Amino acid sequence: MTLWVIAGIVGAAIIAALAVRLAIATNGPAVLNTVDRITGGAQGAAKLAEISTGDHAQQKLIVWGPHSANAPETQHPVLIFVHGGSWANGDPADYGFIARAFVPEGFVVVLAGYRLGHEGRYPAMLDDTAAAIAWTHGNIAEFGGDPNRIVVAGHSAGAYNVVQTALEDQWLARRGLERGIISGVIGLSGPYDFAPFISPSTIATFGHVDDPAATQPITHVRADAPHMLLVHGSDDTLVRPRNSAVFADALNAAGGHALYSPMAGMEHNTPLIHHAAPWRRNAKMIEMTAGFAHAVLQPGNAPQTAPDNGLQSGPPPASQPNSEETSVSVQVETG
Repeated sequence: MTLWVIAGIVGAAIIAALAVRLAIATNGPAVLNTVDRITGGAQGAAKLAEISTGDHAQQKLIVWGPHSANAPETQHPVLIFVHGGSWANGDPADYGFIARAFVPEGFVVVLAGYRLGHEGRYPAMLDDTAAAIAWTHGNIAEFGGDPNRIVVAGHSAGAYNVVQTALEDQWLARRGLERGIISGVIGLSGPYDFAPFISPSTIATFGHVDDPAATQPITHVRADAPHMLLVHGSDDTLVRPRNSAVFADALNAAGGHALYSPMAGMEHNTPLIHHAAPWRRNAKMIEMTAGFAHAVLQPGNAPQTAPDNGLQSGPPPASQPNSEETSVSVQVETG
């Protein structure tokens, strides 16, 4: 094989990789899900059920587990994942790669949807997230899941949903659930301190609220909050990494437990992408998130430091950002 042929093959591979990344950035999780399915395979995960949790088509969830997950003798820990999309876009059907990442780690996975756009503006998305958690607690045993070992996770807008629902008592209480039902929270690239609302997505979703502070997770920090892992790319310009930094500081100062993991060189979607094949072949991200989830599910063994993920962590951003960084510019297609 000549040097020119080798160079051509390498060049074609580079172009193909760049094309995939562009397609993911342009077309969102559906492309990422397809790439994961083709390059990574089923990973022993199977879609077990699709459930409606309300009258709206977007109020749904999809249950994934190992092929034997419905065996009555099995009791797997449960991970509920809530997608992002500026509270305006997204479908849990496009996030099968999350299930194919966590099912091999021993979890039954619930991909949860919620109302979007005008019908889903605050606080509807929180009520829908609580409904997904309530359904899971009440029914997941039928699919081999343990209703008493639940971790919730989300990306971007979905990270906001799970964190706010876990912190502000009223949402779970309305569903008859107590605080302790959630063992841990994983937030990827999430907004937690973004008032005042100056971006189109936050104005559309929260602009009608009389008390903006009440909508912010940082307002509701408390000592008995679930343990949280907050992963954020240092180069995220859509949801500034200071959201995770100052929120973690506030939660820890209140007596809670938050592990902040700033990832050097990563952008808004990178922590999500690293849960999909072929990027999942570098297992460090899934080792961190799944490792945290397993740790918080062990009685009396909650993690005190973030799992050693082998990824390059960046310095935390400044605690006192400028006013532009206080708001969030959540990505339309894949945020």
